[in-house]
Amino acid sequence: MSVPCVAVERERGEAVRERLADADVLDGDHEIAVDGDTIYIPVVDPEAVPADLDAAIVERDVAERDRPLTPAEILGYEPSLERLGDIVIVDEESDERAREIAEAVMASDVPCETVLNRASPIEGELRVRRWDVLAGTDTETVHREYGHEFLLDVAEVYFSPRLATERHRVIEQMEPGEDAIDMFAGVGPYAVPMATRGADVVACDLNERAVEYLRQNAARNGVADRVTAIAGDVRDLVGGADGAPADYADTADRLVMNLPHSADEFLDTAVALAGDECVVHYYDIQHEDDPFGPGTRAIRAAADDEYEVTVETEHVVKSYAPHEYNVCLDVRLTRV
Repeated sequence: MSVPCVAVERERGEAVRERLADADVLDGDHEIAVDGDTIYIPVVDPEAVPADLDAAIVERDVAERDRPLTPAEILGYEPSLERLGDIVIVDEESDERAREIAEAVMASDVPCETVLNRASPIEGELRVRRWDVLAGTDTETVHREYGHEFLLDVAEVYFSPRLATERHRVIEQMEPGEDAIDMFAGVGPYAVPMATRGADVVACDLNERAVEYLRQNAARNGVADRVTAIAGDVRDLVGGADGAPADYADTADRLVMNLPHSADEFLDTAVALAGDECVVHYYDIQHEDDPFGPGTRAIRAAADDEYEVTVETEHVVKSYAPHEYNVCLDVRLTRV
């Protein structure tokens, strides 16, 4: 197709392209062409080309740019979407609008097998939610995150792709040879990468289905020998409980407590699991007026006079609700 182009010497091509971009006249629908020592840069409006480049405008046959078709281009507005493997998640109160978005997603070039709409908040002690299936059928997928793969079924387990950056922040603190306990492990988004970093990890969760996926994910990421997956109440990891799988008291160099609404109820267990020197990643939901104080006070109370408590990091993970934050305290416990 013949379109107006600015023809310049190849060595000047990038500088001229930047000038045309600054003038907002670049034609993004067509490819830049090269012929010998000349580069042809398509433009949308020849009259808006900077005056000193007028003489360089020519008509040229250039290829159309292969641009992926997005849901926004189909809908005429930008929908709120979340990707989880080959599942796309929408969050719409209107069923009609949700289905409109789902149709656009499936018609677009977004790699997608299933579109879901949230049908309930996170519910129950297993922290799962109900879904409306808008397109496709399979709620199981493989999610990829920082070089790891996680098989999971969103209808049976809790998983938030939005926490990928936060998980990576914690994992980057790991040292090889650590003994770590993930107290509410889910399908392993903390436990598996910690094992990859060289830690020996005990990973516990009440949701038996999540623990089945955790074992599979440890294997598929090559760390099955470094992850001990336990289905049950983490309080049973401390000796004395009937049917306890083992006594892990006084063993942990690092604890992950990602149960923001009720992690404070497990602080006595965390203290019992901690070794002589232990870093605790404690997640909490608190009001913006004092996002870190309640968690800090709860940890100090649980540690009592057994440990010195040092708050190393006070970190806002994300906004949770109006005037409320999901926060993380990185706390070092040192036995006294």
